[in-house]
Amino acid sequence: MRGDGNAKVRVACDSDICATNLWIKDTSGGENVGDKLVMTVKPKSADTLSGKAFDPNRNPTYSIQIKVREASLVTRGCVGLACKNVSWSSGLR
Repeated sequence: MRGDGNAKVRVACDSDICATNLWIKDTSGGENVGDKLVMTVKPKSADTLSGKAFDPNRNPTYSIQIKVREASLVTRGCVGLACKNVSWSSGLR
């Protein structure tokens, strides 16, 4: 679940990591169920992955950093100088 409560995603791993929207509360921002983000990341430290993320629906490639915690993640995506942090929880308690 995204920290703002607007999206639930499924994260699956193959050679890349894919995050697929399973549920979107408000689609007015252009997000839809089924949208994917494909990430190619490598370990940067014990709790951080770093690399690139591609959004095939909107076409930009982002630099991305993923901080892994016990039951949550914090992602930081940047396009040029514009960056955004997003918190995610597993939904498991």
